[in-house]
Amino acid sequence: MAREKIALVGIGKIAMDQHVPALAASADWELAATCSRHGSVQGVPGFTDFADLLAERPDIGTVSLCLPPVPRFDYAAAALRAGRHVMLEKPPGATLAEVHELQAMATERGLTLFATWHSRMAQAVEPARAWLAGKTVNRAHITWREDVRKWHPGQDWVFEPGGMGVFDPGINALSILTHILPAPVHLIAADLDFPANRQTPIAARLRFNGGVTADFDWRQEGPQTWDIEVATDAGPLALRMGGNVLEIAGKTVAGESSIMGEYPALYARMADLRRRGQSDVDLAPMVHVADALTLGRREQVAAFDF
Repeated sequence: MAREKIALVGIGKIAMDQHVPALAASADWELAATCSRHGSVQGVPGFTDFADLLAERPDIGTVSLCLPPVPRFDYAAAALRAGRHVMLEKPPGATLAEVHELQAMATERGLTLFATWHSRMAQAVEPARAWLAGKTVNRAHITWREDVRKWHPGQDWVFEPGGMGVFDPGINALSILTHILPAPVHLIAADLDFPANRQTPIAARLRFNGGVTADFDWRQEGPQTWDIEVATDAGPLALRMGGNVLEIAGKTVAGESSIMGEYPALYARMADLRRRGQSDVDLAPMVHVADALTLGRREQVAAFDF
């Protein structure tokens, strides 16, 4: 079967680290064009203007957007108006309202819209969800600590309004939590640490009902920590390595210490949605972030610079 043509928009670090290798290995997709002000992919036709890409490449039916959240809506809306299916890097937008609007546009036009959560594709997430089904969760804790300088070097937009700050990685943990828990939770309280010179938080501590808590921090150097620990009536479960390793009662039972399978799984999911003529837009992780920014107590901490 011929691979379907796709365009990749926004050729930055995440595109080069994850999207391009995933597409190169895909049996479903052919990377037929890119669009970026500065980046390019060797051997792939590149555009600097998205309108030109849409006008000159009617053969490309699907667009994957890897832009920062704030400008993403205009690109997604333009693609949908042009009759293209759209895949959104996480978070799917800068606001909930704009993603709802995109979802309505896609539905009206019979197009696929996929709001991706790459951490849900981690190897051990589905086994964890299956094990937790039907069990009583007594408490759960997320520890999600990483180094912003490693993952977003020099990218000041992450600390601007709409950039989400520490919730850029934290939403990955929330995307797993909302997927694996047998019952939904809602936020009760949050403490947010804002650097004196920044507009978004660099650390956050969240408290949900049902004994669920979270600790996010973007200042951790050295080894990174991406853990979710759940205490149940049947014993403890832990997800390590961002959801790629599953431990039951302290013993590893599934997965491996690699994050490289997440994006290939996303593109396989997009291909399946296209074949079925369906969309997948789950905003539960983003709702928790919006609630944290609404309820959170703001604490000023030391200035942060790259």
